[in-house]
Amino acid sequence: MTALALKQIVAEALAEVGANVVYMRLPKGKPRRTTWLGVEHGFGIRHYATGRKVYIVQTRMAGRLRTVTIGSAAVITRHQATIVARRVIAYAQVGLDPATERQRIRSAPRFDDFLTEYWERWSPHWKPSTYYTHEKYCQLYLKDAFPGIFIDALNEADVTRWFADLNNRIGPGGANRVMSILNNMLNKAESWGYRLENTNPCRSVRLYRKRKCERFLSLAELERLGEVLARMRAGDDKARSLAATAVALLLLTGCRVGEIIGLQWQDVRGNRLKLRDSKTGPRVVWLGDEARALIDELPRHKSIPWLFWSPRYRKPWRTIDHYWHEIRAKAGLRGVRLHDLRHTFASHAAMNKETLPMIGRLLGHANPQSTARYAHLDDEHVLDTAEQIGTVIERMLG
Repeated sequence: MTALALKQIVAEALAEVGANVVYMRLPKGKPRRTTWLGVEHGFGIRHYATGRKVYIVQTRMAGRLRTVTIGSAAVITRHQATIVARRVIAYAQVGLDPATERQRIRSAPRFDDFLTEYWERWSPHWKPSTYYTHEKYCQLYLKDAFPGIFIDALNEADVTRWFADLNNRIGPGGANRVMSILNNMLNKAESWGYRLENTNPCRSVRLYRKRKCERFLSLAELERLGEVLARMRAGDDKARSLAATAVALLLLTGCRVGEIIGLQWQDVRGNRLKLRDSKTGPRVVWLGDEARALIDELPRHKSIPWLFWSPRYRKPWRTIDHYWHEIRAKAGLRGVRLHDLRHTFASHAAMNKETLPMIGRLLGHANPQSTARYAHLDDEHVLDTAEQIGTVIERMLG
């Protein structure tokens, strides 16, 4: 976009808002300062030593930052200048000519190329578990998400269409997780100079409401699950036996799945598990006698540091979903997730009158709000306390 075209845009916008501006040549070499107004990014008022004040707008065009003078603050109002600034910024973002297009191609990569660069530069900051999850989402839902689109041209409409399609394919929870990866990618695109600041389109797209999964197993369901786990642990299939032990430990400790299947023997310290890493960082998990007995029954090999590993490949598991599907089918637990075993541990702790701070400590919650979901399960304890207090007061009144 040429300087002449920009002046024409400003003139047309001023005419639409009913402002007549006579441009004057400004003195050169005089000190000046600029006050940026928060209405639009890059919109401000410039003060000269002579007392003259003019509205300006700065925006990036063809890889260069350009300053456009809107007009004198003594002639046009701030509202009129704001409208013109918005028009200039809009034209700068979408108005392309061949020269500008060639410059943009040289300065900003296509989305797929930037995805590769982002992975190479930023993935070393991730934990191994995070890398594994992100890599899976990348291959399935990001790699071919925006074919042929340059990273600086990706807009809100593109992201909204992609996000809606993603929700139809994998549901709101998965769509939100992939959106968080894309959001961080575009933030880095701004930091690395491929996009203008504050232009990340993900900020304008509302995430889907998360489903609240409060499922926990009843006593009858726990009995059925216990019978299935006992049979599998007593069987000849080593892999199934290990999987059954892992599921039992999830129930007895309230740990996350990755915390259990990633255990190494060096993490077992008496009646404690010293987790080197977890969702909230390193933490200690306390073991009851039953949990410690399960660990003691596991076979140990000098060359294998993990508690749970594949006897066939002699490598640690990444997931036990395959075995869990078999276990829950035999126990009649349709739709129950592995993570629901963690909810079961916490829910039964609450129903057995454990305090919420203690439950949060057992689960390794960094935020008390995460534990608050189990507060309603402690109602019986609260009712007993209220009755005891009421009895005491009644005697005093008596």
